[in-house]
Amino acid sequence: MQNHLNMPATLEIDPPSETSAPRESWHTEVSQLLSHAAELCVQHGIDVDNFLKIAWSAYVESRPGMREHLEELQLREQLDALRKLGRLAIA
Repeated sequence: MQNHLNMPATLEIDPPSETSAPRESWHTEVSQLLSHAAELCVQHGIDVDNFLKIAWSAYVESRPGMREHLEELQLREQLDALRKLGRLAIA
């Protein structure tokens, strides 16, 4: 089942590593925290798009180097598009 944003109704999360807590423990905690965050956003009039932006930003910031990696990928895509349009030489 999917919601209006074509996102899965349930969150598929990779299995925990051998050193992490059992899935039930952290999965339940994450679900509760996300539910609470969503409730707070609704109470304060934050729309779903802004909620998702905030959640994504928090996730990216928690992974060192991920923001820079994503920015590099985006820049490469933009350069490739410019090359295909003939606006940038291929070196």
